[in-house]
Amino acid sequence: MTTKKELENRKNVDALKMAISRVNSRLDKIYQGGGEKRIAKQHAKGKLSVRERIEHLIDEGSYFFEIGAFAGYEMYEEYGGCPAGGVVTGIGYVSGRQCMIVANDATVKAGAWFPITGKKNLRAQEIAIENRLPTIYLVDSAGVFLPMQDEIFPDKEHFGRMFRNNAKMSAMGIPQIAAIMGSCVAGGAYLPIMSDEALIVEGTGSIFLAGPYLVKAAIGETVDKETLGGAETQSDISGVTDYKMPDDKTCLSTIRDLVDKFGKFENAGFDRAEPKLPQADPEEILGIFPEDRAKPYDTKEIIKRLVDDSKFTEYKSGYGKTICCCYARIDGWSVGIVANNRTVVKTKTGEMQFGGVIYSDSADKASRFIMNCNQKKIPLVFLHDVTGFMVGTRSEHGGIIKDGAKMVSAVSNSTVPKFSVVMGNSYGAGNYAMCGKAYDPRLIVAWPTAKIAVMGGAQAAKVLTQIQVASKKAKGEAPSPEEEKALFEKTKNRYDTQTTPYYAAARLWVDAIIDPLETRQVISTGIEAANNAPVEKFNVGVIQT
Repeated sequence: MTTKKELENRKNVDALKMAISRVNSRLDKIYQGGGEKRIAKQHAKGKLSVRERIEHLIDEGSYFFEIGAFAGYEMYEEYGGCPAGGVVTGIGYVSGRQCMIVANDATVKAGAWFPITGKKNLRAQEIAIENRLPTIYLVDSAGVFLPMQDEIFPDKEHFGRMFRNNAKMSAMGIPQIAAIMGSCVAGGAYLPIMSDEALIVEGTGSIFLAGPYLVKAAIGETVDKETLGGAETQSDISGVTDYKMPDDKTCLSTIRDLVDKFGKFENAGFDRAEPKLPQADPEEILGIFPEDRAKPYDTKEIIKRLVDDSKFTEYKSGYGKTICCCYARIDGWSVGIVANNRTVVKTKTGEMQFGGVIYSDSADKASRFIMNCNQKKIPLVFLHDVTGFMVGTRSEHGGIIKDGAKMVSAVSNSTVPKFSVVMGNSYGAGNYAMCGKAYDPRLIVAWPTAKIAVMGGAQAAKVLTQIQVASKKAKGEAPSPEEEKALFEKTKNRYDTQTTPYYAAARLWVDAIIDPLETRQVISTGIEAANNAPVEKFNVGVIQT
């Protein structure tokens, strides 16, 4: 006879598998870029598509962690959309070496830069700088998307910042290779030439500050694209580029040869043992994680299915139980895990604490654990399922603000690499304390079940409805119960839309939406990348005891 628990488990599995399927279905569409017809046009010109280029560049059968695949999702609809932000970025292995790859998709508005394109390019460079990753640019872009130039061109975190980063990365000794595989015009021409080495493909690659039409308008000169800035001109006459390539595949193979000769950086010294698979079946995560987000579950059971040999050493196991802190290994790498515990717990004093809420004792424990990991040079992994800090008279009198500030300060000053996985809720200041995007995680990813917002949709709708009803009453316009309900539903629906992982990923609040079973590989990839860069000395700062 099937038990109630088994039925609940099956329901959870079905719900999460459906959520993963929706992610994959949407990714399949995104991977088409501007569509099959435009990819066919690329092929007709002798060019590979952007994803074919990356496939040819990276080591056969190796893992490619794509960053920002959902960038621009359901944005810019008035311009026909911008799949993946018109650029594919990610960490891939090239000749056995982890590299950051930034590749324009010319099937999406000729590879033009939308505002989200700029944000995505800068995020890729940020990851490369933090982890000292060699960077490969596959350039095929018409430059700034002119209808939105005011949102991409002039500000600090806009288009020009990328060239500033080119210079900074070069000065830091981070190798940058650029391949001009299509158009490269105007300000965009600086990117490949500010890289350390540049290749150009004959017949399809071109680079110039102003194209033939602008040259004609500016100085009256009539010139074709090849004569102005084609492969022969920029390699044999101007000397702007370093390698002239006959086609895409030769160009990409040559990049692999160049990367093969790179020297190695001194690593950070993170400890790694022989990797072991979890003893508990990771597939069981799908049944443990509840479809009903109000239901409690034991987060330690999730951890057992993420860590090597399903073994971990818990820190202060009997104290601050709504956060679980433990030492473990993931794919051999030593890690410190800070996870919101979603079980309802009872303290030694008999107090009941709600799962997923951060109390003063939990914040204090987590702060000390984070400092210990910094002292021991152990990377930190944050598993989010948090509704925020505890509120109310008792918590305020107990100094919840001080203890919360202590945890936020510890996260802010932490210098070991931090990795965030948003499994479920990530609300309010809980997002901050658990190393949300504002706190510099090396990578931050979301499960399909993630929700990121200042609070849940129902909570926000209640608060906002109360405020609006009170305002109307003050004006003598008391709404009917039906009007109040309609106002509540409208507000809740808007909030619920904004809390989805798709909304977050479209705006790069998270780097990717992943299958929960990919979590181990993502964390391992991130720590391997982080091991390329030295760790600064941990400075405690203002952390009150």
